[in-house]
Amino acid sequence: MSETLTEIGEFGLIDRIHELLRVSGAPVPEKTLGIGDDCAFFQPRPGYDILVTCDCIVEGRHYLTRFISPVNLGRRAMSLNISDIGAMGGRPLYALVSLGLRADTAVKDVEAMYLGFVEELNPFDATIIGGNLTKSEGANFIDITLIGEIEAGKSVRRSGANPGDALLITGYPGQAAAGLQILLKAPSVHDLEDHPLVRAYNTPSHRAREGWAVAHSGLATAMIDTSDGLLGDLGHICKESGVGALLIQENLPVSSALQDAARQMKRDPIDLVLKDSDDYELIITCPPEHVDGIRSAITGLNDIPVTEIGRITEMAGDIKLKSADGVYHNLTASGWDHFSTLG
Repeated sequence: MSETLTEIGEFGLIDRIHELLRVSGAPVPEKTLGIGDDCAFFQPRPGYDILVTCDCIVEGRHYLTRFISPVNLGRRAMSLNISDIGAMGGRPLYALVSLGLRADTAVKDVEAMYLGFVEELNPFDATIIGGNLTKSEGANFIDITLIGEIEAGKSVRRSGANPGDALLITGYPGQAAAGLQILLKAPSVHDLEDHPLVRAYNTPSHRAREGWAVAHSGLATAMIDTSDGLLGDLGHICKESGVGALLIQENLPVSSALQDAARQMKRDPIDLVLKDSDDYELIITCPPEHVDGIRSAITGLNDIPVTEIGRITEMAGDIKLKSADGVYHNLTASGWDHFSTLG
């Protein structure tokens, strides 16, 4: 039998976590106080703005333990927070991790989650400096606050898009949502670990380095990640910027894996691309003459495709899709909503 939290208690678990972070995590910088006191503290660098985000994922709502390993769960939980920092062009510095855990949770599973956290933080020399533990009588949950930084005046917000701007997307949105559908419909998931869409769901890739490059290019007018779905997050840009958008269906990036999965699920692949979430791609707007510059900033880091999928229009909140036959369709910017989405 695996050792459980009941056996080692809260403070025994804190000691295990502290030692794991000492061995596996990035070192706590000078003039920073991490785990061990009533509060953590750090000194912001002169000339930098501080970015703060938080996200909570709940067992049964945002993840199913039968589909994802503890280490990948840790990576996924931290990635979605890193994605928020990256979507404004920043880099992560410090994380505060709060866990709600059932007493029968295996200690090794908690340790594996923390290894997942540090696997995502270490490439940025970012570190966990605190958090909280509590007993859950129901579902386990992970609640992370992530602190980042960006040079003053460099952040890219949702509110800067202008009519006439080009509309860009990184990568292939919709893949993670398709991966979840594959897992839900499969009689057995043991042979699906290496399926590209299942990998996209279990270990999604954030675009924090790409967001940093875009912000430092100075060419983007607005940027957001697609954690609520391409259409939902495009709606956030339109709302905050007071603009509309026109999407060109033929330009929407659809991977061959997504095409195949949509065919098997009898779903329109464009529906998966537009409406479903769990991806962390970047929606970027910029003047048309800067599209190549944005592409160069991103492809200078890796070979992630950057696709021009439409343009920003004048009518606030009006989002349309031009289909392959030239017909214009009105779209509703409905992304993931915790309180109105069923399930």
